[in-house]
Amino acid sequence: MNKAETLEIKKQFTPDRCAIDHICGCYVDHDKNKLFTFRKAFGQLPEEEMFKYLDIFQHTLAGTFGKNLISLEFPLDQEQPGGTQDFLLTLRNSQLQDDELVDEFYDKIIANYVNGENYYIILIHAAYDIPGITSDGIEMEDASENVYDYILCSICPVKLSKAGLGYNERTNVIEERFRDWIVDGPTKGFLFPAFIERDTDIHNMLYFTKKPDDLQPEFIEAMFGGRAPLAAPEQKGIFDTVVQNTIGENADYDIMKNIHDNLNDMIEDHADDAEPLELKKNDVKQLLHDSGVSDERLDYFDETYTKCAGDEDYPLLASNIANTKKFDIETPNVVIKVKPDRTDLVESKIVDGRQCLVIAVDDHIEVNGINVRTFMDR
Repeated sequence: MNKAETLEIKKQFTPDRCAIDHICGCYVDHDKNKLFTFRKAFGQLPEEEMFKYLDIFQHTLAGTFGKNLISLEFPLDQEQPGGTQDFLLTLRNSQLQDDELVDEFYDKIIANYVNGENYYIILIHAAYDIPGITSDGIEMEDASENVYDYILCSICPVKLSKAGLGYNERTNVIEERFRDWIVDGPTKGFLFPAFIERDTDIHNMLYFTKKPDDLQPEFIEAMFGGRAPLAAPEQKGIFDTVVQNTIGENADYDIMKNIHDNLNDMIEDHADDAEPLELKKNDVKQLLHDSGVSDERLDYFDETYTKCAGDEDYPLLASNIANTKKFDIETPNVVIKVKPDRTDLVESKIVDGRQCLVIAVDDHIEVNGINVRTFMDR
C-alpha cells in the first residue's frame, strides 16, 4: 500500500463516511488474562464513544511508510488451509459474527504480543463501496463497482490516570482526583486485506507500529507467518556499517558529503512516486561509486554487505537510511549543524598544513544570540 491508498481508507473513519458494521474488544491485563470481551454493532455505540474509536482507527493508519506503516506480503504456504492468511481471511469473511473464531484471534495476540502493561485489543469489520474516479480525480459516488471488505485491529495500552487534585463541582471543593484506567492511542495494529490500486489484495496486509524501533518480529511472524522486515533503525545501522567498513580509513569529508547529497537527491527525484524508494545491494554500491569511493575500496563492498545484511538482498528504504533533516559535523570539541540542503556552504581545505573546515558566510553571524560583523562588513 502507499500513502494515497492508506489516506483513502482513513477518510472512512468519520461519522458521515463510516462503513464499519461490527466492533469487538478484549481487555487484557499485564499477566495476559482476559478481563472482558464484547461484540456489538458499531452503530449502537453512543456518539461520543464512536468518535473516540474512530480517532483510534485513524491513528492505526498514521505515520511514515517503512517506519510506522509496513506492507507485508504473505508467503505462499501461509495461504494454504491452516495458514495465517487463511485464518485472517476466514475471520474477515465471518464479519466477526463467530465468537469462537474471534476468541482464537485474541489468543494469538495474547500469546505473542510482548507488553508489560494492561492493553485493549479492538477489532472491526467494515465494507467500503469503492467509488469510481474520473480522469481528473473526482469521486463518482454513484459509480461504485467493487466493495473493499476488511478488518482492522488496533492494540492500545491502558494506563492508570495520574494522581492529582481536582475540582469537585458537586461539593464545590478541591480534592484528590479519582484515578481511573485510560485507553491510550494504538501502539500496534494491522489492516487486512491490503487496499492496493483501489482494490482488495488478500495477498498483502499493512502493519502498524507506533515506535519504529519496536517492531516485535516474533509478533509479526506469528500473526503474518513470514519473516519480519528490518526495522528502520536496523536499516540505518546496516547502511552506516556498510559505508564505514567499505570506505575504511579512506573516508573523508567530501565522500560523506557526496553520499548525503546524492542520497537526498535520489529521494527528491522520486518524491512523486506511488511507492517509497528502495535501494538494493547493487543500488547502494552504485551510490558509493557515484559519491567518489574508489574501485579499490569497493572491492570490499560485497563481503561487507553480506556480513551486515545477510545473503538475502533485502531492500533498504531510502527514507530510512538518509538524514533528510540534518547534516552534522562533529569533532571532539566542535559540533557544526548544517541545513541538509546547504552542504555546499562547508568545504574541507588544507590551511597551513592542517585540515580545516571552511564555512562560507554571505549574510550575518550570531555568537550566543548576538549579531557580529562579517568580513564583508569591515
